[in-house]
Amino acid sequence: MTKFSIPRRSWACRFALAACAAAVGLVPLTGCAPLVVGAAVGGAVLVATDRRTSGAQLEDQAIELKAANRLREALGERGRINVTSFNRRVLLTGEIASEADRQTVLRVVQGVENVVAVVDELAVMGSPSLSARSADALVTARVKAALLDAKDLQANAFKVVTERGTVYLMGLVTPREANRAAEVVRTVPGVQRVVRVFEIISEAELARLQPPPQNTPATPPQ
Repeated sequence: MTKFSIPRRSWACRFALAACAAAVGLVPLTGCAPLVVGAAVGGAVLVATDRRTSGAQLEDQAIELKAANRLREALGERGRINVTSFNRRVLLTGEIASEADRQTVLRVVQGVENVVAVVDELAVMGSPSLSARSADALVTARVKAALLDAKDLQANAFKVVTERGTVYLMGLVTPREANRAAEVVRTVPGVQRVVRVFEIISEAELARLQPPPQNTPATPPQ
């Protein structure tokens, strides 16, 4: 695998790249259904590659789609539920109409095949305004730009989800990476709270996940 690197650019250019990544990461459902597959507004892995196996990535996509379809059948349009799966661990964010509906959501998602854990961050309240959701998308773009600028982090190791100013960070990371990422994100304008939804791995495990070094071909004689 060729190592992906970002050349230094102006902050505005890096921010534009992150904003584009946020837009591309959205996976809309048909019509105006309130269920969102993949993340909250602006949530997505920064680039296409990450530390999950290809099988785990496919399973995460299947989990999100199955959960969204089953929740739509169970609740209709009662609430705005965001389903984000990373390495078979599901983060639920958004708004729900009642505590009874929350329990229905949990029961449905926990019953989806291959789900190993569910993190419930649903709020019993009305859905936010379009301006509030746009503000969350802006925060996500800023967070991604900040992670891209952090040279001691691999930005593509993190999935970012923002809801009502709260930033959720997902990924397979070491304790050092988890602490450093949270430190970086807390300083981003508009971030009210940072919630870690990481799967922690050791430095040795991280080394095993890294792609093997590429052999550099010898420079031919002139």
